[in-house]
Amino acid sequence: MFTGLVQAIGKVRAIESSGLDRCFELDSGELDLSAVAVGDSIAVSGVCLTVTAKKPRGFRVDVSSETLSCSIFTDLRVGDEVNLEKSLTLSTPLGGHLVSGHVDGIGTVTGRREEGRSVRFMISAPNALVHYIAAKGSICIDGVSLTVNSVSGASFDINIIPHTLQETTIKGYRQGTRVNLEVDLVARYLERLLLGDRAAEPDGPGITKEFLEKHGLIKTI
Repeated sequence: MFTGLVQAIGKVRAIESSGLDRCFELDSGELDLSAVAVGDSIAVSGVCLTVTAKKPRGFRVDVSSETLSCSIFTDLRVGDEVNLEKSLTLSTPLGGHLVSGHVDGIGTVTGRREEGRSVRFMISAPNALVHYIAAKGSICIDGVSLTVNSVSGASFDINIIPHTLQETTIKGYRQGTRVNLEVDLVARYLERLLLGDRAAEPDGPGITKEFLEKHGLIKTI
């Protein structure tokens, strides 16, 4: 588990293909690896990966074809920057929100606008994830815990303060940039509890206003 608070920016040193999988060697930047051992987990731009080898000021990870299919790792090239966060411990301050490192899908930046000292980004999400995204709720983008400002159809927007821009890869986002999205865990589990097996249906309706009204969970005035 992670908190969505990025601890360092790393860089891709090398990429090797192994069948349908890939191996990435990453420069760890300012991330302290002194207590990290082979087999530990590190979130790389929001993807929970296992350290397979430690290198001077870096480490290696294997990325499966499944992870490649639902994340931006297919876009990464040598020299690209990635957000890094070590897994949390019982003494880690939970300043963001609980993040599993299991990416749900890929979003696309559709707009960037300066607003005072912050920057507003508009992001389009896959249709299958939209109903998990709520205004003022949490979302994890490339491993960064963020608050959703508003939602409109399949799009939502976020405001990024100068510190977050400086300390993460978000500073490089432009229109068309693809990003890893992980929706709030609470929304996922709530859907499963309410819908049961129907939650796993790929074309299912999800939790709708009509469903909530029918089961007495909300009341229309």
